[in-house]
Amino acid sequence: MRIITELCDICGTCVSVCPADAIIVEEFQVSIDNARCIECGKCRQVCPARAIEGDVK
Repeated sequence: MRIITELCDICGTCVSVCPADAIIVEEFQVSIDNARCIECGKCRQVCPARAIEGDVK
């Protein structure tokens, strides 16, 4: 999974649904820690900006 930074409005919706605590918001940027990500796709489903892409397991 990855964040498309040009589309992300840093709303934090993805952070609240991530069961692996893999999404980090710091210094006006959101990133995904792929070592922690379980590729469930919940973040992608709730992103209002459609700023998350990647395959789900």
